[in-house]
Amino acid sequence: MRSIQDALYNWLTIKTVAEARPDDEAAKETYALFADMLFHEHGVTETKLEKYEEMYMVYYTAHGLEKTARFPSELIDCYVEQMEREPQKFQNYK
Repeated sequence: MRSIQDALYNWLTIKTVAEARPDDEAAKETYALFADMLFHEHGVTETKLEKYEEMYMVYYTAHGLEKTARFPSELIDCYVEQMEREPQKFQNYK
């Protein structure tokens, strides 16, 4: 993944899915994959997340520098909301 912004977006999206579906092994594995990508490809060593009504704020350290990224809540939360609206389409196969 080329951009750290894209990697953080994907990481945050699957993090919200994995937290909403704690029994979903695929979500956990995908979350671990993106966390590993952040570390190995982008040098991210720490993350802190804050959620506000309209925005997710991701505070992170990459290559020793503290940085911030923000993402609109509606872009991140839409995946979990869709899974809740249509659970038959998102079965958890264990």
